[in-house]
Amino acid sequence: MSDKDATVRLAADAAGIAQAAQLLRDGALVALPTETVYGLAARADSDAAIAAVYRAKGRPDFNPLIVHVPSLATAEWLAVFDDRARALAARFWPGPLTLVLPLRAEAEIAPAVTAGLPTIAIRCPAHPVMREVLEQCDLPLAAPSANRSGAVSPTDADHVLATLDGRIAAVLDGGACERGLESTIVAVRESGWQLLRHGPIPQADLTAMLGPPDPVLSAKVEAPGQLAQHYSPGKPVRLGASEAEADEFMIGFGPIAGDCTLSATGDLAEAAARLYACLHMAAASPKPRVAVAPITNEGIGAAINDRLRRAAA
Repeated sequence: MSDKDATVRLAADAAGIAQAAQLLRDGALVALPTETVYGLAARADSDAAIAAVYRAKGRPDFNPLIVHVPSLATAEWLAVFDDRARALAARFWPGPLTLVLPLRAEAEIAPAVTAGLPTIAIRCPAHPVMREVLEQCDLPLAAPSANRSGAVSPTDADHVLATLDGRIAAVLDGGACERGLESTIVAVRESGWQLLRHGPIPQADLTAMLGPPDPVLSAKVEAPGQLAQHYSPGKPVRLGASEAEADEFMIGFGPIAGDCTLSATGDLAEAAARLYACLHMAAASPKPRVAVAPITNEGIGAAINDRLRRAAA
Protein backbone atom coordinates (compact mmCIF):
# COMPACT_ATOMS: atom_id res chain seq x y z
CA MET A 1 0.00 0.00 0.00
CA SER A 2 1.04 3.59 -0.46
CA ASP A 3 2.23 5.56 2.57
CA LYS A 4 -0.49 8.06 1.62
CA ASP A 5 -3.29 5.55 2.19
CA ALA A 6 -4.75 5.85 5.69
CA THR A 7 -4.94 2.66 7.75
CA VAL A 8 -8.53 1.45 8.23
CA ARG A 9 -9.72 0.96 11.83
CA LEU A 10 -11.97 -2.12 11.95
CA ALA A 11 -14.42 -2.90 14.75
CA ALA A 12 -13.81 -6.22 16.51
CA ASP A 13 -17.19 -7.58 15.43
CA ALA A 14 -18.09 -10.35 12.99
CA ALA A 15 -17.80 -8.06 9.95
CA GLY A 16 -14.49 -6.56 11.08
CA ILE A 17 -12.98 -9.97 11.86
CA ALA A 18 -14.09 -11.32 8.47
CA GLN A 19 -12.59 -8.31 6.68
CA ALA A 20 -9.32 -8.65 8.60
CA ALA A 21 -9.10 -12.35 7.74
CA GLN A 22 -9.68 -11.63 4.03
CA LEU A 23 -7.05 -8.88 4.00
CA LEU A 24 -4.55 -11.27 5.57
CA ARG A 25 -5.35 -14.04 3.08
CA ASP A 26 -4.76 -11.48 0.31
CA GLY A 27 -1.28 -10.75 1.68
CA ALA A 28 -2.02 -7.41 3.39
CA LEU A 29 -0.80 -6.37 6.85
CA VAL A 30 -3.32 -6.07 9.70
CA ALA A 31 -2.63 -5.13 13.33
CA LEU A 32 -4.47 -7.50 15.67
CA PRO A 33 -5.10 -7.48 19.42
CA THR A 34 -3.59 -10.21 21.57
CA GLU A 35 -3.60 -10.67 25.33
CA THR A 36 -0.02 -9.29 25.40
CA VAL A 37 0.36 -6.41 22.90
CA TYR A 38 -1.02 -5.64 19.42
CA GLY A 39 0.69 -7.73 16.74
CA LEU A 40 1.38 -6.75 13.14
CA ALA A 41 0.06 -9.84 11.39
CA ALA A 42 0.93 -11.21 7.96
CA ARG A 43 0.58 -14.65 6.41
CA ALA A 44 3.71 -16.54 7.44
CA ASP A 45 3.96 -18.49 4.17
CA SER A 46 4.34 -15.42 1.93
CA ASP A 47 7.74 -13.91 1.15
CA ALA A 48 6.06 -10.72 -0.09
CA ALA A 49 3.88 -10.30 3.00
CA ILE A 50 6.82 -10.83 5.37
CA ALA A 51 8.95 -8.39 3.39
CA ALA A 52 6.14 -5.86 3.86
CA VAL A 53 6.27 -6.42 7.64
CA TYR A 54 9.99 -5.63 7.69
CA ARG A 55 9.42 -2.51 5.56
CA ALA A 56 6.54 -1.27 7.74
CA LYS A 57 8.45 -1.80 10.98
CA GLY A 58 11.91 -0.85 9.73
CA ARG A 59 12.94 -4.05 11.50
CA PRO A 60 16.42 -5.64 11.32
CA ASP A 61 16.30 -8.68 9.05
CA PHE A 62 18.25 -10.79 11.56
CA ASN A 63 15.45 -10.57 14.13
CA PRO A 64 13.01 -13.52 13.80
CA LEU A 65 9.23 -13.15 13.96
CA ILE A 66 6.82 -15.07 16.20
CA VAL A 67 4.34 -17.27 14.33
CA HIS A 68 0.82 -17.41 15.82
CA VAL A 69 -1.33 -20.52 15.43
CA PRO A 70 -4.80 -21.52 16.72
CA SER A 71 -3.81 -24.84 18.29
CA LEU A 72 -1.05 -27.27 19.26
CA ALA A 73 -2.07 -29.48 16.33
CA THR A 74 -1.33 -26.64 13.90
CA ALA A 75 1.93 -25.87 15.68
CA GLU A 76 3.10 -29.46 15.21
CA TRP A 77 2.84 -29.04 11.44
CA LEU A 78 5.49 -26.32 11.69
CA ALA A 79 7.77 -27.25 14.60
CA VAL A 80 9.26 -30.39 16.15
CA PHE A 81 7.81 -30.88 19.65
CA ASP A 82 9.30 -33.19 22.27
CA ASP A 83 7.59 -34.20 25.53
CA ARG A 84 8.85 -31.08 27.35
CA ALA A 85 7.52 -28.74 24.67
CA ARG A 86 4.15 -30.52 24.63
CA ALA A 87 3.95 -30.26 28.42
CA LEU A 88 4.60 -26.52 28.25
CA ALA A 89 1.98 -26.08 25.53
CA ALA A 90 -0.54 -28.16 27.50
CA ARG A 91 -0.10 -25.97 30.57
CA PHE A 92 0.34 -22.47 29.09
CA TRP A 93 -1.48 -22.49 25.70
CA PRO A 94 -3.53 -20.65 24.74
CA GLY A 95 -1.53 -17.95 26.49
CA PRO A 96 1.54 -15.71 26.65
CA LEU A 97 4.26 -18.34 26.10
CA THR A 98 6.34 -18.51 22.91
CA LEU A 99 8.35 -21.67 22.25
CA VAL A 100 11.51 -21.68 20.12
CA LEU A 101 11.71 -25.16 18.58
CA PRO A 102 13.31 -26.91 15.59
CA LEU A 103 11.61 -25.94 12.32
CA ARG A 104 10.15 -28.84 10.36
CA ALA A 105 11.88 -29.22 7.01
CA GLU A 106 8.53 -29.41 5.20
CA ALA A 107 6.98 -26.40 6.97
CA GLU A 108 5.66 -23.82 4.51
CA ILE A 109 7.13 -20.78 6.23
CA ALA A 110 8.81 -17.84 4.47
CA PRO A 111 12.57 -18.00 5.24
CA ALA A 112 12.59 -14.40 6.51
CA VAL A 113 10.22 -15.39 9.34
CA THR A 114 12.97 -17.44 10.98
CA ALA A 115 15.78 -15.07 9.84
CA GLY A 116 17.54 -18.07 8.32
CA LEU A 117 17.72 -20.01 11.60
CA PRO A 118 16.83 -23.74 11.87
CA THR A 119 14.32 -22.87 14.62
CA ILE A 120 10.89 -21.25 14.71
CA ALA A 121 9.34 -19.07 17.44
CA ILE A 122 5.70 -20.11 17.82
CA ARG A 123 2.77 -19.48 20.15
CA CYS A 124 -0.96 -20.04 20.51
CA PRO A 125 -2.54 -16.75 21.67
CA ALA A 126 -5.47 -16.51 24.09
CA HIS A 127 -7.21 -13.33 22.88
CA PRO A 128 -10.65 -14.30 21.47
CA VAL A 129 -10.46 -11.82 18.57
CA MET A 130 -7.00 -13.00 17.52
CA ARG A 131 -8.12 -16.63 17.81
CA GLU A 132 -11.18 -16.00 15.62
CA VAL A 133 -9.01 -14.34 12.95
CA LEU A 134 -6.62 -17.32 13.01
CA GLU A 135 -9.53 -19.75 12.60
CA GLN A 136 -11.05 -17.78 9.72
CA CYS A 137 -7.71 -17.25 7.97
CA ASP A 138 -6.75 -20.91 8.30
CA LEU A 139 -3.15 -19.69 8.02
CA PRO A 140 -0.25 -19.33 10.47
CA LEU A 141 0.34 -15.61 11.03
CA ALA A 142 3.69 -14.01 11.73
CA ALA A 143 2.97 -11.12 14.11
CA PRO A 144 5.68 -9.00 15.72
CA SER A 145 4.55 -6.05 17.83
CA ALA A 146 2.63 -3.50 15.74
CA ASN A 147 4.98 -0.53 16.01
CA ARG A 148 8.07 0.83 14.31
CA SER A 149 11.09 -1.28 15.30
CA GLY A 150 12.70 -0.28 18.59
CA ALA A 151 9.78 1.94 19.64
CA VAL A 152 7.38 1.40 22.53
CA SER A 153 5.09 -1.59 22.02
CA PRO A 154 1.38 -0.86 21.39
CA THR A 155 -1.32 -1.88 23.85
CA ASP A 156 -4.26 -0.21 22.07
CA ALA A 157 -5.24 0.70 18.50
CA ASP A 158 -4.24 4.37 18.93
CA HIS A 159 -0.69 3.28 19.80
CA VAL A 160 -0.58 1.24 16.57
CA LEU A 161 -1.74 4.17 14.44
CA ALA A 162 0.77 6.52 16.08
CA THR A 163 3.66 4.86 14.18
CA LEU A 164 2.05 2.70 11.46
CA ASP A 165 -0.84 4.78 10.08
CA GLY A 166 -0.54 4.70 6.29
CA ARG A 167 1.98 1.85 6.41
CA ILE A 168 -0.45 -1.05 6.97
CA ALA A 169 -3.91 -1.92 5.61
CA ALA A 170 -5.91 -2.08 8.84
CA VAL A 171 -5.98 -2.31 12.62
CA LEU A 172 -8.64 -4.48 14.27
CA ASP A 173 -9.61 -2.50 17.36
CA GLY A 174 -10.10 -4.92 20.24
CA GLY A 175 -9.57 -2.34 23.00
CA ALA A 176 -6.71 -2.35 25.50
CA CYS A 177 -4.56 -5.49 25.89
CA GLU A 178 -5.07 -7.36 29.17
CA ARG A 179 -1.45 -8.32 29.90
CA GLY A 180 0.33 -5.37 28.29
CA LEU A 181 3.70 -7.17 28.17
CA GLU A 182 5.07 -9.40 25.40
CA SER A 183 5.09 -13.17 25.80
CA THR A 184 7.67 -15.13 27.73
CA ILE A 185 10.01 -16.85 25.23
CA VAL A 186 11.57 -20.25 25.97
CA ALA A 187 13.98 -22.19 23.75
CA VAL A 188 13.62 -25.93 24.24
CA ARG A 189 16.86 -27.62 23.17
CA GLU A 190 18.16 -31.20 23.13
CA SER A 191 20.49 -30.41 26.02
CA GLY A 192 18.09 -28.35 28.12
CA TRP A 193 16.22 -25.04 27.89
CA GLN A 194 16.83 -21.31 28.03
CA LEU A 195 14.74 -18.25 28.84
CA LEU A 196 15.19 -15.89 25.87
CA ARG A 197 12.77 -13.19 27.01
CA HIS A 198 11.08 -12.49 30.34
CA GLY A 199 7.32 -12.11 30.16
CA PRO A 200 4.01 -12.76 31.94
CA ILE A 201 4.95 -16.37 32.79
CA PRO A 202 7.68 -16.16 35.48
CA GLN A 203 10.91 -18.12 35.21
CA ALA A 204 10.10 -19.88 38.48
CA ASP A 205 7.03 -21.54 36.91
CA LEU A 206 9.18 -22.84 34.05
CA THR A 207 11.96 -24.06 36.36
CA ALA A 208 9.38 -25.95 38.41
CA MET A 209 8.44 -27.90 35.28
CA LEU A 210 11.77 -28.21 33.47
CA GLY A 211 14.48 -27.88 36.11
CA PRO A 212 17.18 -25.16 36.02
CA PRO A 213 17.84 -23.50 32.64
CA ASP A 214 21.11 -23.80 30.73
CA PRO A 215 23.52 -21.19 32.12
CA VAL A 216 25.05 -20.08 28.78
CA LEU A 217 22.90 -18.18 26.28
CA SER A 218 23.50 -18.40 22.54
CA ALA A 219 24.99 -15.25 21.01
CA LYS A 220 22.47 -15.45 18.15
CA VAL A 221 19.29 -13.37 18.13
CA GLU A 222 16.80 -16.26 18.13
CA ALA A 223 13.62 -14.42 19.07
CA PRO A 224 12.13 -10.93 19.33
CA GLY A 225 13.08 -8.64 22.21
CA GLN A 226 16.71 -9.78 22.47
CA LEU A 227 18.24 -6.62 21.03
CA ALA A 228 20.01 -4.53 23.69
CA GLN A 229 18.06 -1.37 22.85
CA HIS A 230 14.33 -1.80 22.43
CA TYR A 231 11.00 -0.36 23.63
CA SER A 232 12.49 3.16 23.55
CA PRO A 233 10.41 6.33 24.10
CA GLY A 234 13.02 8.25 22.09
CA LYS A 235 14.39 10.08 25.15
CA PRO A 236 16.98 9.34 27.86
CA VAL A 237 15.46 7.13 30.56
CA ARG A 238 16.70 7.11 34.19
CA LEU A 239 15.75 4.06 36.25
CA GLY A 240 15.39 3.63 40.00
CA ALA A 241 14.45 7.30 40.54
CA SER A 242 12.90 8.32 43.87
CA GLU A 243 11.82 11.67 42.43
CA ALA A 244 11.91 13.53 39.13
CA GLU A 245 14.29 16.28 38.17
CA ALA A 246 12.84 19.46 36.66
CA ASP A 247 13.19 18.31 33.05
CA GLU A 248 12.00 14.73 33.57
CA PHE A 249 8.62 13.07 33.00
CA MET A 250 8.14 10.86 36.06
CA ILE A 251 6.67 7.34 35.84
CA GLY A 252 5.67 6.42 39.37
CA PHE A 253 5.08 3.11 41.14
CA GLY A 254 3.67 2.36 44.58
CA PRO A 255 4.27 5.21 47.04
CA ILE A 256 6.30 7.20 44.50
CA ALA A 257 3.85 9.30 42.53
CA GLY A 258 4.55 10.75 39.10
CA ASP A 259 3.11 12.34 35.98
CA CYS A 260 1.60 8.89 35.52
CA THR A 261 1.88 5.77 37.64
CA LEU A 262 2.33 2.11 36.77
CA SER A 263 0.35 1.18 39.88
CA ALA A 264 -0.39 3.39 42.88
CA THR A 265 -0.90 0.25 45.00
CA GLY A 266 2.33 -1.43 43.85
CA ASP A 267 0.45 -4.17 41.95
CA LEU A 268 2.90 -5.75 39.47
CA ALA A 269 0.19 -7.13 37.17
CA GLU A 270 -1.30 -3.64 36.86
CA ALA A 271 2.19 -2.23 36.31
CA ALA A 272 2.82 -4.67 33.46
CA ALA A 273 -0.49 -3.81 31.83
CA ARG A 274 0.25 -0.05 32.08
CA LEU A 275 3.98 -0.08 31.25
CA TYR A 276 3.75 0.77 27.56
CA ALA A 277 0.89 3.22 28.03
CA CYS A 278 3.09 5.17 30.47
CA LEU A 279 6.07 5.03 28.09
CA HIS A 280 3.83 6.36 25.30
CA MET A 281 2.78 9.25 27.60
CA ALA A 282 6.43 9.93 28.38
CA ALA A 283 7.27 9.99 24.67
CA ALA A 284 4.49 12.52 24.03
CA SER A 285 5.48 14.75 26.95
CA PRO A 286 7.34 18.01 26.21
CA LYS A 287 9.87 17.09 28.90
CA PRO A 288 13.11 15.86 27.27
CA ARG A 289 13.94 13.10 29.74
CA VAL A 290 12.15 10.29 31.59
CA ALA A 291 12.53 9.02 35.17
CA VAL A 292 11.08 5.73 36.43
CA ALA A 293 10.50 4.72 40.05
CA PRO A 294 12.11 1.48 41.32
CA ILE A 295 10.22 -1.75 40.54
CA THR A 296 10.66 -4.90 42.58
CA ASN A 297 12.33 -7.70 40.59
CA GLU A 298 10.08 -10.46 41.90
CA GLY A 299 7.74 -12.45 39.61
CA ILE A 300 6.59 -10.43 36.60
CA GLY A 301 8.65 -7.52 37.97
CA ALA A 302 11.68 -9.17 36.31
CA ALA A 303 9.98 -8.83 32.92
CA ILE A 304 9.03 -5.19 33.60
CA ASN A 305 12.62 -4.35 34.58
CA ASP A 306 13.95 -6.18 31.51
CA ARG A 307 11.86 -3.90 29.24
CA LEU A 308 12.85 -0.78 31.22
CA ARG A 309 16.58 -1.61 30.99
CA ARG A 310 16.27 -1.95 27.21
CA ALA A 311 14.26 1.29 26.99
CA ALA A 312 17.07 3.02 28.89
CA ALA A 313 19.90 1.48 26.84
